[in-house]
Amino acid sequence: MDIGKRMKELRVFYGLTQQELADRAELTKGFISQLERNQNTPSVSTLLDIIQCLGTTPAEFFAEPKPEQIVFKKEDYFEKINDEQHTLIEWIIPNAQKNSMEPIRLTLQPGGISEELLPHEGEEFGYVLKGTIKLIFGTQKYTLHTGESFAFPSTKRHHLENPGRHDAVVLWITTPPSF
Repeated sequence: MDIGKRMKELRVFYGLTQQELADRAELTKGFISQLERNQNTPSVSTLLDIIQCLGTTPAEFFAEPKPEQIVFKKEDYFEKINDEQHTLIEWIIPNAQKNSMEPIRLTLQPGGISEELLPHEGEEFGYVLKGTIKLIFGTQKYTLHTGESFAFPSTKRHHLENPGRHDAVVLWITTPPSF
């Protein structure tokens, strides 16, 4: 473990300057700088003091962070089939509701209609991967084909329809999450 790097990460995370951390630990700014660059090694008691000043415990300080999943495969997806609306929604980033954006892959069978979304704060983006869709945004209607996209602030009621004879597939991203 890179102790200096970990110290700096926590210091920056808590919004402390090197001087502020040094003052709290009764050390010099230069010594903190040396520790963060691994140019000096603190005694065990000094390290424990610094860890305490950083508002953490030795166990948390030395714990290796669990790597965040950044690649998602088909088996990670969650899907919902709505036979009544002739749609398949695939959440291609599981648990995206905790993020600031939520991407889904929406498949609309012929005659399929997405759920109508009410006005809300945020923005939406969509890219037609396959087929033809109709975007209804307030009272306006737009027809989009494979390779075309849409983007708008979510200030009006809106939904998608498939007026074609074949499945339409759309990558649809909302911020904040709303699906």
